[in-house]
Amino acid sequence: MSCLKFWIGLLGLIALASSAAVPGKAPRDDEELMHPHLPISPRSRASSAEATQEFWHSASKQLLREKLSYIRNTNKAKNIILFLGDGMGLATLAAARNYIGGEELKLSFEEFPFTGLSKTYSVDKIVPDSACTSTSYLCGVKANYGTIGVNAHVKRGDCQAMADESNHVFSLGKWAMDAGKSAGLVTTTRVTHASPSGVYAHVADREWENNAVLEEACGELADGLQDIAVQLIHGEVGSKLKVMLGGGKRSFYSPEHYDKGRRTDGRNLVEEFEALDAGNSFVKTQKKLLQVNATETGRLLGLFSKSHMHYHMEQLADPDNNEPTLEEMTQKAIEVLETDEQGYFLFVEGGKIDISHHDTMARIALDETAELSKAVRRAREMTNPEDTLIVVTSDHSHTFSVSGYQPRGSDIFGPTKANAKDGKPYLALGYANGKSFEDFYNTETHQREDPTSLPTVGDFDQLFPAMVPLESETHGGEDVGVFASGPWAHLFTGVYEQNTIPHIMAFAACVGDGLTACD
Repeated sequence: MSCLKFWIGLLGLIALASSAAVPGKAPRDDEELMHPHLPISPRSRASSAEATQEFWHSASKQLLREKLSYIRNTNKAKNIILFLGDGMGLATLAAARNYIGGEELKLSFEEFPFTGLSKTYSVDKIVPDSACTSTSYLCGVKANYGTIGVNAHVKRGDCQAMADESNHVFSLGKWAMDAGKSAGLVTTTRVTHASPSGVYAHVADREWENNAVLEEACGELADGLQDIAVQLIHGEVGSKLKVMLGGGKRSFYSPEHYDKGRRTDGRNLVEEFEALDAGNSFVKTQKKLLQVNATETGRLLGLFSKSHMHYHMEQLADPDNNEPTLEEMTQKAIEVLETDEQGYFLFVEGGKIDISHHDTMARIALDETAELSKAVRRAREMTNPEDTLIVVTSDHSHTFSVSGYQPRGSDIFGPTKANAKDGKPYLALGYANGKSFEDFYNTETHQREDPTSLPTVGDFDQLFPAMVPLESETHGGEDVGVFASGPWAHLFTGVYEQNTIPHIMAFAACVGDGLTACD
């Protein structure tokens, strides 16, 4: 014991000596490492006025005047639109402002007068996926990871519990249609993917997009169960949706009808959709979508790609691109839905923010965020805030971060001004985990690679550093933003459970069997 005390004492003396003042130099405080002195750089975006207190005082007064002049809108919402930026966490929003032109700018929905924070955890996970969250923000019920449109009595993959209809929960889309309104969905992912499926489907596993995967998982228990694509065309909710636009043709066809089809039951669900009613229209190209006459269309199904639609940057780079943008799909959906005098519910997802983050492709993620902002702006321009509630949110975050004290106006995708302890630069954007780990860390030499020397620097599909090696970067568990404009938008302030969102929207529109503004 005395020997142990000797060594502890010796180590303490060494530590004390190392922190002692050096003659001729001021003592160094550890906090200097937290807030280092960095080289001064010219502020290419900041105006000279920002150097004065008057600038900031004036801006604050202007905001206060706007807040004080705002009159709460307590009209009944004729139309309700829910925009979802899949995986669009707060760090993504901050970086996207730089991407669109400056940290001081705002995305279109950040101009909305009311904001809040949504708690995204699911019944069984601290960090959720896009399936259980779609049940939350669309059906008003929190559920288990990997499940869609069912309550928490159903665990992922439980075929028998899925068959019990008492476990099924219904979306804001159905609530709206039950009240005489129209409903539709738009997404840049497959229309059978996790987020849009929350509008119409009830499944124990998000992967069951076609009969082949459902039957493989459930075996004999698959009898009587419908895969997600069938539920979109023939289900209780899906068969009544007026607009369905996105990707994912492969789950609607068997190979004899479409060579990339994944069904094994010989069915052609697109043909079945067209046969349901003479007014049903199917389109598969941007040109055909833009030619759709809203007043002459009954129900509209648009499938523009085999799987997910291409990234916006890929569309721009492809001279033969025939896919519409999210903004174009949103506009056409509103044109078709607004022909209903009773109003409508529309769900719009910018789904590839999430997919690009999973691949640590930050540049694409920010561009997809900007595309969502354009779609929101177009929707707000096409509608009247006096009778149309628009809510913008996310299902979950990612492990994405913005760091490094980079100067204002610098390239958000570039290195910070100060190097790391190993003498090499590091990038301002990065991920806590993901597939890019070995691109940035040499596992043989146990040293970081210089991120500015990689051959993909500047490419739109450039990967960004990940700290932990995984096949796919994970979601993050922090709260996400909620932005609201229109009737009863002020109810979206504060911090609340994610499943509250559809209940507030239903309240504003007087739909559903909960509390409503018409009570």
